[in-house]
Amino acid sequence: MTRLLIADDEPAPREQLAEALAQAWPDARIVAQAEHGADAWDQWLAHEPDACFLDIRMPGLSGIDVARRIAGRCPVVFVTAYGDHALQAFDAGAVDYLVKPLDVDRLAQTVARLKQALQRPAPSTDALQQLLAQLAGQQRRPAWPDTLQAGVGKEVRLIRIDDVVYFESDSRYTRVVYTEAGQQRDALLRTPLKDLLAQLDPARFQQVHRSIVVASAQIASALRDDEGGMALRLRGSPDVLAVSRPFQGLFKGQ
Repeated sequence: MTRLLIADDEPAPREQLAEALAQAWPDARIVAQAEHGADAWDQWLAHEPDACFLDIRMPGLSGIDVARRIAGRCPVVFVTAYGDHALQAFDAGAVDYLVKPLDVDRLAQTVARLKQALQRPAPSTDALQQLLAQLAGQQRRPAWPDTLQAGVGKEVRLIRIDDVVYFESDSRYTRVVYTEAGQQRDALLRTPLKDLLAQLDPARFQQVHRSIVVASAQIASALRDDEGGMALRLRGSPDVLAVSRPFQGLFKGQ
Protein backbone atom coordinates (compact mmCIF):
# COMPACT_ATOMS: atom_id res chain seq x y z
CA MET A 1 0.00 0.00 0.00
CA THR A 2 1.36 3.41 -0.98
CA ARG A 3 1.96 5.65 2.03
CA LEU A 4 1.27 9.38 1.73
CA LEU A 5 2.04 12.49 3.77
CA ILE A 6 0.06 15.72 3.36
CA ALA A 7 0.93 19.13 4.82
CA ASP A 8 -1.07 22.35 4.88
CA ASP A 9 -1.24 25.00 7.59
CA GLU A 10 -4.98 25.46 7.01
CA PRO A 11 -7.28 22.68 8.29
CA ALA A 12 -9.99 22.97 5.61
CA PRO A 13 -7.73 22.51 2.56
CA ARG A 14 -5.87 19.73 4.37
CA GLU A 15 -9.10 17.88 5.06
CA GLN A 16 -10.33 18.47 1.51
CA LEU A 17 -7.13 17.00 0.09
CA ALA A 18 -7.33 13.98 2.39
CA GLU A 19 -10.91 13.28 1.34
CA ALA A 20 -10.13 13.77 -2.34
CA LEU A 21 -7.14 11.42 -2.15
CA ALA A 22 -9.27 8.76 -0.47
CA GLN A 23 -11.54 8.84 -3.53
CA ALA A 24 -8.86 9.20 -6.21
CA TRP A 25 -6.37 6.72 -4.72
CA PRO A 26 -8.27 4.20 -2.57
CA ASP A 27 -5.32 1.79 -2.34
CA ALA A 28 -3.11 4.48 -0.80
CA ARG A 29 -3.03 5.40 2.89
CA ILE A 30 -2.32 8.77 4.46
CA VAL A 31 0.17 7.93 7.22
CA ALA A 32 0.71 11.51 8.42
CA GLN A 33 -0.84 14.97 8.27
CA ALA A 34 1.17 18.07 9.17
CA GLU A 35 0.14 21.61 10.06
CA HIS A 36 3.41 23.33 9.11
CA GLY A 37 6.73 22.67 7.44
CA ALA A 38 8.71 21.69 10.53
CA ASP A 39 6.05 19.15 11.46
CA ALA A 40 5.97 17.85 7.87
CA TRP A 41 9.71 17.19 7.92
CA ASP A 42 9.50 15.53 11.34
CA GLN A 43 6.64 13.33 10.11
CA TRP A 44 8.61 12.43 6.97
CA LEU A 45 11.49 11.23 9.14
CA ALA A 46 9.11 9.23 11.33
CA HIS A 47 7.18 7.54 8.50
CA GLU A 48 9.33 7.81 5.33
CA PRO A 49 6.23 7.96 3.09
CA ASP A 50 6.26 7.01 -0.59
CA ALA A 51 4.98 10.43 -1.75
CA CYS A 52 4.26 13.85 -0.22
CA PHE A 53 1.71 16.58 -0.90
CA LEU A 54 3.14 19.87 0.44
CA ASP A 55 1.56 23.29 0.63
CA ILE A 56 4.15 25.75 -0.70
CA ARG A 57 3.52 28.58 1.73
CA MET A 58 3.69 27.44 5.34
CA PRO A 59 5.18 29.20 8.38
CA GLY A 60 8.74 28.30 9.35
CA LEU A 61 9.86 25.73 6.82
CA SER A 62 8.02 26.19 3.53
CA GLY A 63 7.00 23.36 1.25
CA ILE A 64 10.05 24.16 -0.87
CA ASP A 65 12.31 23.90 2.20
CA VAL A 66 10.84 20.51 3.07
CA ALA A 67 11.24 19.29 -0.52
CA ARG A 68 14.92 20.27 -0.40
CA ARG A 69 15.37 18.23 2.77
CA ILE A 70 13.64 15.23 1.23
CA ALA A 71 16.26 15.58 -1.53
CA GLY A 72 14.53 13.45 -4.14
CA ARG A 73 14.02 10.44 -1.88
CA CYS A 74 10.32 10.39 -2.73
CA PRO A 75 8.09 12.23 -5.23
CA VAL A 76 6.71 15.57 -4.06
CA VAL A 77 3.51 17.25 -5.17
CA PHE A 78 3.28 20.95 -4.35
CA VAL A 79 -0.11 22.41 -3.49
CA THR A 80 -0.57 26.15 -3.98
CA ALA A 81 -3.33 28.76 -4.08
CA TYR A 82 -1.13 31.13 -6.10
CA GLY A 83 0.40 31.53 -9.51
CA ASP A 84 3.58 30.96 -7.58
CA HIS A 85 7.10 31.37 -8.99
CA ALA A 86 7.75 27.91 -7.57
CA LEU A 87 5.73 26.49 -10.47
CA GLN A 88 9.03 26.67 -12.38
CA ALA A 89 10.16 23.71 -10.30
CA PHE A 90 7.61 21.43 -11.90
CA ASP A 91 9.40 21.67 -15.25
CA ALA A 92 12.52 20.22 -13.63
CA GLY A 93 10.83 16.83 -13.18
CA ALA A 94 10.28 14.53 -10.19
CA VAL A 95 7.47 16.72 -8.83
CA ASP A 96 3.95 17.73 -9.75
CA TYR A 97 1.58 20.41 -8.54
CA LEU A 98 -2.05 21.08 -7.64
CA VAL A 99 -3.78 24.45 -7.44
CA LYS A 100 -6.35 25.23 -4.76
CA PRO A 101 -9.28 24.75 -4.82
CA LEU A 102 -8.63 21.20 -5.92
CA ASP A 103 -9.90 19.98 -9.27
CA VAL A 104 -10.90 16.31 -9.23
CA ASP A 105 -9.72 15.61 -12.78
CA ARG A 106 -6.38 17.33 -12.16
CA LEU A 107 -5.88 15.26 -8.99
CA ALA A 108 -6.59 12.07 -10.97
CA GLN A 109 -3.83 13.05 -13.43
CA THR A 110 -1.43 13.67 -10.55
CA VAL A 111 -2.23 10.29 -8.98
CA ALA A 112 -1.62 8.56 -12.32
CA ARG A 113 1.77 10.31 -12.67
CA LEU A 114 2.74 9.39 -9.13
CA LYS A 115 1.87 5.74 -9.70
CA GLN A 116 4.12 5.71 -12.77
CA ALA A 117 6.93 7.52 -10.95
CA LEU A 118 6.84 5.02 -8.10
CA GLN A 119 7.34 2.16 -10.57
CA ARG A 120 10.50 3.71 -12.06
CA PRO A 121 13.98 4.19 -10.58
CA ALA A 122 14.37 7.63 -9.03
CA PRO A 123 15.70 10.11 -11.63
CA SER A 124 18.70 12.35 -11.03
CA THR A 125 17.49 15.33 -9.03
CA ASP A 126 20.53 17.59 -9.34
CA ALA A 127 18.75 20.10 -11.57
CA LEU A 128 15.67 20.01 -9.36
CA GLN A 129 17.69 20.54 -6.19
CA GLN A 130 19.50 23.50 -7.71
CA LEU A 131 16.21 25.08 -8.73
CA LEU A 132 14.61 24.44 -5.34
CA ALA A 133 17.62 26.03 -3.65
CA GLN A 134 17.24 29.07 -5.90
CA LEU A 135 13.50 29.33 -5.21
CA ALA A 136 14.03 28.92 -1.47
CA GLY A 137 16.53 31.78 -1.58
CA GLN A 138 13.94 33.98 -3.27
CA GLN A 139 11.43 33.46 -0.46
CA ARG A 140 11.33 36.26 2.06
CA ARG A 141 12.64 35.14 5.44
CA PRO A 142 14.33 36.79 8.42
CA ALA A 143 18.12 36.76 8.51
CA TRP A 144 19.75 33.74 10.13
CA PRO A 145 20.49 34.48 13.83
CA ASP A 146 24.03 35.12 15.06
CA THR A 147 23.31 33.95 18.63
CA LEU A 148 20.94 31.67 20.53
CA GLN A 149 19.62 32.03 24.08
CA ALA A 150 20.12 28.88 26.13
CA GLY A 151 19.66 27.93 29.77
CA VAL A 152 22.50 26.73 31.99
CA GLY A 153 21.04 26.20 35.45
CA LYS A 154 19.46 29.53 36.44
CA GLU A 155 21.56 31.44 33.93
CA VAL A 156 20.47 32.44 30.42
CA ARG A 157 23.52 32.30 28.19
CA LEU A 158 24.03 33.77 24.70
CA ILE A 159 25.71 31.20 22.47
CA ARG A 160 27.25 32.23 19.18
CA ILE A 161 26.11 30.23 16.19
CA ASP A 162 29.76 30.01 15.13
CA ASP A 163 30.54 28.09 18.35
CA VAL A 164 27.84 25.42 17.95
CA VAL A 165 29.05 21.85 17.40
CA TYR A 166 25.67 20.12 17.23
CA PHE A 167 22.08 20.13 18.47
CA GLU A 168 20.32 17.12 19.98
CA SER A 169 16.64 16.70 20.73
CA ASP A 170 15.93 16.37 24.46
CA SER A 171 12.23 15.74 25.04
CA ARG A 172 10.50 19.14 24.64
CA TYR A 173 13.82 20.98 24.59
CA THR A 174 16.97 20.95 22.48
CA ARG A 175 20.43 20.34 23.88
CA VAL A 176 23.05 22.51 22.23
CA VAL A 177 26.70 21.42 22.39
CA TYR A 178 29.17 24.25 21.79
CA THR A 179 32.73 25.32 22.45
CA GLU A 180 33.78 28.12 24.77
CA ALA A 181 37.37 29.03 25.62
CA GLY A 182 38.51 25.78 24.01
CA GLN A 183 36.19 23.63 26.16
CA GLN A 184 33.11 21.71 25.05
CA ARG A 185 29.98 22.70 26.95
CA ASP A 186 26.24 22.17 26.63
CA ALA A 187 23.03 24.00 27.44
CA LEU A 188 19.28 23.68 26.84
CA LEU A 189 17.16 25.60 24.35
CA ARG A 190 13.42 25.82 24.94
CA THR A 191 12.76 25.43 21.20
CA PRO A 192 12.10 21.85 19.99
CA LEU A 193 14.58 20.68 17.37
CA LYS A 194 12.01 20.43 14.59
CA ASP A 195 11.08 24.11 15.09
CA LEU A 196 14.71 25.19 15.51
CA LEU A 197 15.49 23.85 12.02
CA ALA A 198 13.65 26.76 10.41
CA GLN A 199 16.06 29.17 12.16
CA LEU A 200 19.26 27.47 10.99
CA ASP A 201 21.13 28.17 7.77
CA PRO A 202 21.01 24.88 5.78
CA ALA A 203 24.35 25.81 4.22
CA ARG A 204 25.95 25.56 7.69
CA PHE A 205 23.96 22.84 9.47
CA GLN A 206 23.03 19.30 8.42
CA GLN A 207 20.44 17.04 9.98
CA VAL A 208 21.91 13.54 10.27
CA HIS A 209 19.30 11.91 12.50
CA ARG A 210 15.76 12.70 13.52
CA SER A 211 17.16 13.97 16.83
CA ILE A 212 20.54 15.41 15.71
CA VAL A 213 21.61 18.44 13.66
CA VAL A 214 25.35 19.05 13.31
CA ALA A 215 27.43 22.01 12.14
CA SER A 216 28.83 20.93 8.76
CA ALA A 217 32.25 22.43 9.50
CA GLN A 218 32.54 20.23 12.60
CA ILE A 219 32.27 16.92 10.69
CA ALA A 220 35.64 15.16 10.38
CA SER A 221 34.55 11.84 8.86
CA ALA A 222 31.70 9.37 8.45
CA LEU A 223 32.32 5.75 9.45
CA ARG A 224 30.28 2.74 8.30
CA ASP A 225 29.97 -0.42 10.38
CA ASP A 226 29.42 -4.02 9.31
CA GLU A 227 25.71 -3.86 10.11
CA GLY A 228 25.03 -0.98 7.69
CA GLY A 229 25.04 1.74 10.34
CA MET A 230 26.99 4.96 10.16
CA ALA A 231 28.45 7.40 12.69
CA LEU A 232 30.18 10.78 12.49
CA ARG A 233 33.45 11.74 14.10
CA LEU A 234 33.76 15.42 14.92
CA ARG A 235 36.70 17.82 14.87
CA GLY A 236 38.00 18.47 18.37
CA SER A 237 35.14 16.62 20.08
CA PRO A 238 35.08 13.13 21.65
CA ASP A 239 31.40 12.68 20.77
CA VAL A 240 30.39 10.25 18.02
CA LEU A 241 27.02 10.95 16.39
CA ALA A 242 24.74 8.34 14.86
CA VAL A 243 23.58 8.86 11.27
CA SER A 244 20.16 7.35 10.57
CA ARG A 245 19.46 5.58 7.28
CA PRO A 246 17.63 8.46 5.51
CA PHE A 247 20.73 10.64 5.88
CA GLN A 248 23.50 8.18 5.01
CA GLY A 249 23.33 9.28 1.38
CA LEU A 250 24.79 12.64 2.40
CA PHE A 251 28.12 10.90 2.94
CA LYS A 252 28.43 8.67 -0.11
CA GLY A 253 31.94 9.89 -0.80
CA GLN A 254 33.23 9.13 2.71
